[in-house]
Amino acid sequence: MIEFIQAVRANEFLQNAVLTAALASLACGIIGTYVVVKRMTFISGGISHAVLGGMGIAYYFGRGPLYGAVIAALVAAVIIGLVSLRAGEHEDTLIGALWAVGMAVGIVFLYKTPGYAVNLLSYLFGNILLVTPTNLRLLALLDVAVLAVVAGFYKVFLAISFDEEFTRLQGVMVEVFYLLLLCLTALTVVILVQVVGIVLVIALLTLPAAVAGQWTRSLAQMMVAACAITLLVTFSGLGLAYGPDLPPGATIVLVAGSVYVFSTLVKRIGKGIRQRRLRSGSGDRTKNAPAAAGDGREAA
Repeated sequence: MIEFIQAVRANEFLQNAVLTAALASLACGIIGTYVVVKRMTFISGGISHAVLGGMGIAYYFGRGPLYGAVIAALVAAVIIGLVSLRAGEHEDTLIGALWAVGMAVGIVFLYKTPGYAVNLLSYLFGNILLVTPTNLRLLALLDVAVLAVVAGFYKVFLAISFDEEFTRLQGVMVEVFYLLLLCLTALTVVILVQVVGIVLVIALLTLPAAVAGQWTRSLAQMMVAACAITLLVTFSGLGLAYGPDLPPGATIVLVAGSVYVFSTLVKRIGKGIRQRRLRSGSGDRTKNAPAAAGDGREAA
């Protein structure tokens, strides 16, 4: 890890990678909290895989893949949101179809792009070390947009996350804000694609938030903790991947998975210890009850 820190000071591409990880941590922690609370993991997966279609089309026409990813993610978010609100029992099927079709379109356009062959693995599994200053500026802009919207409508998103029906009775346009939340999720997915790639986005979007949810009691606390955990996970993953020359995206997700498993085990062990103490305390009170009653009669 010390070697990695020294390398960051000397190499601009590593500095860009660290800045990308920091930007991703903010959006990931906040939106990942909503994804976990609202149980939108499958929907987020549909959005993330549809992104490859936009990236492939943009690359085919000589545009920046990241711009195509933004457009494809937003379009997929709106389509999936409308399907989720209106299709009912057909939601899973349609989301799965969009998931597969988006991937297929992206692969076809990347394959047919003239010139040198595109490294498809860098899109599927990410390559945070290849983030350019231009990409970094776009990611920062997306981050600001996500944070600004969440800050402006925090109370509305909070209400929608826990009681949609009551929020609707208060006159709030729940459907509109639900679609807005999905669009924010889409932008966050685009940010995370640069870090861990399309295939591994869901893991980084949900695992830190799930860990935070185990140790916090409010949505705001969960968001702050999720941001901190994501930051720790991404930096640790980068550091661990640097020395043995491992793929950074996969290493980051492995670290996130390890943190989740460790947190879950600690939580369950702690819960078991508390339950045993409660049972033991209850047993002691039961045993002492007759003696206490006898002492009372003798005193009388």
